[in-house]
Amino acid sequence: MLTVIDTPVDPDQEVAAILRRVYRAGGPALLFTHARGCRFPLLTNLYGTMERARFLFRDAVEGVTQLVEMRGDPGALLRRPLSAWRAIPAAMHALPLPVPTRRAPVLARRGRLSDLPRVRTWPRDGGAFITLPAVYTEDPDARGWMRSNLGMYRVQLDGGVYAPEREVGMHYQIHRGIGVHHAHAIRRGEKLRVHIYAGGPPSLAVSAVMPLPEGLPEIAFAGALGGRNLRISQLPNASRGALPVLADADFLIVGTIDPTRTLPEGPFGDHLGYYSLVHDFPVMEVEAVYHRADAIWPFTSVGRPPQEDTTFGQFVHALTGAAIPAVLPGVKSVHAVDAAGVHPLLLVLGSERYTPYLERRAPQELLTQACAVLGQGQLSLAKYVLIAAHEDAPDLDPHDVRRFLGHVLARFDPRRDLHFHTRTTIDTLDYTGGALNQGSKLVIAAAGPPLRTLGDTLPTALSLPDGFGDARLCVPGVIAVRGPRADDPHRAKDRVAADVDALCANLPPLPDHPLVVLVDDPDFVSAHLDNLLWTVFTRSNPAADVHGRNAAVVQKHWGCEGPLVIDARARPHHAPALEEDPEAAERVERLARSGGPLHGLW
Repeated sequence: MLTVIDTPVDPDQEVAAILRRVYRAGGPALLFTHARGCRFPLLTNLYGTMERARFLFRDAVEGVTQLVEMRGDPGALLRRPLSAWRAIPAAMHALPLPVPTRRAPVLARRGRLSDLPRVRTWPRDGGAFITLPAVYTEDPDARGWMRSNLGMYRVQLDGGVYAPEREVGMHYQIHRGIGVHHAHAIRRGEKLRVHIYAGGPPSLAVSAVMPLPEGLPEIAFAGALGGRNLRISQLPNASRGALPVLADADFLIVGTIDPTRTLPEGPFGDHLGYYSLVHDFPVMEVEAVYHRADAIWPFTSVGRPPQEDTTFGQFVHALTGAAIPAVLPGVKSVHAVDAAGVHPLLLVLGSERYTPYLERRAPQELLTQACAVLGQGQLSLAKYVLIAAHEDAPDLDPHDVRRFLGHVLARFDPRRDLHFHTRTTIDTLDYTGGALNQGSKLVIAAAGPPLRTLGDTLPTALSLPDGFGDARLCVPGVIAVRGPRADDPHRAKDRVAADVDALCANLPPLPDHPLVVLVDDPDFVSAHLDNLLWTVFTRSNPAADVHGRNAAVVQKHWGCEGPLVIDARARPHHAPALEEDPEAAERVERLARSGGPLHGLW
């Protein structure tokens, strides 16, 4: 379903505010035909529901799912030859189809950077960004589309110190395919050629965020998912080494990234629900801008989940979930929890088969599987990994977050089952580690029968030191406690650390409440499971912020008698949370009132 909005609206925050409300209401895709100052219509919420996403790719989903499973597990062809036949049409559409330059719609018009719509989604954003780009590069050591990467990397169009009409910012996070290509270009001492696409076949954007098996190019996947071969062409008067053109995109920006040149990029409201701040990132030097004669500019807004990219994640899991056991032996399923910002919290259902003859299971194979998960593509960015043995509950599903969390909390032994990875990499957008890309990880493993029954009321024996209070039960077994404010930059770090020491020293054993979270607002955190997940896992760095009653290090292994304490208070080095501009929000709400042009959309 598509709704056309011909009422004049501002691309600076208003269109994004409308999108967020319509998405939350499960509403239609939106086409803004009169965004102020924009030469092109703006399209958003195209992927706003799973029903719509499935409809877009209705003719290809089944075959693509089979293709992904076979690519990750070639043995599937032998085990299920009849079902593998469904992958044949998808495989046939994976091969790009060359067309002459004159038949490439994206090359119909030449333009300038200033022609592109300037959509700004949050009040502190450092400029306008392309929020649904598909960035194409090839390996300088082995050119050709078979060694290409198509990724969704943030592109800043203006603001900062970029030269107007000549430069855009290229923000890519760690563990992304473009980084490998960039590294090869640096080693060769040459510029990395880049094409930035916007619009075109809906499969382009989905392919750009897909965690595909090694050796399956995203543009091949885009053809398979779209149900027709992706058409490729060449730039007019293309020189040797020029990249192919994805002919049916709406917009194309052509340029290069200098091997080592960077400029400040950001800030930008991101999917963790906070701003990613200003940092130096690569710069793309723009050579040309092209667009279709009837081009439409796609955009989205990211922020605290759920947002439109939530549906991206759900759809990606639907396509790739079946391939997980082949890629990660023993792992049954994986869920990157959207409510916690995706990368901060990963729930894994594994297997515990090392010693099946023992009467009582303990985590063994789970630890091997957790290491494998943390070595796999974007899963390596997970900060907290909760892993459980499916033998203990064969019907346990990581997507049932409440039940999975309760399953782990009832079984983990805080003296034995906490495994830290310190001084390692975390998500580029996560500021809890105190430095870009730097932080820690924690694996919590659970196997065997329950060790406790989780308490569903506050314990009467709870003792809190001065300065603490407002204890609230969040979910069974989890208590939120308000602590002294820790976000004052003038308050000494040792005093902030002393807060947690005081809390741990005063806590009784609490056998039925294995987790206490220290927060700024217990009422907010306890009001909904999503609030608990978002606050705790986006505002804590395991090595620095996980504590416990009677903690000790035994043979370099940290553990505690319990309860476990996670300090999730805001700190001075954390990024600020996203909040809408009140005036922009009021303007949008006014348009949606009875009799207004947007009435009934949310």
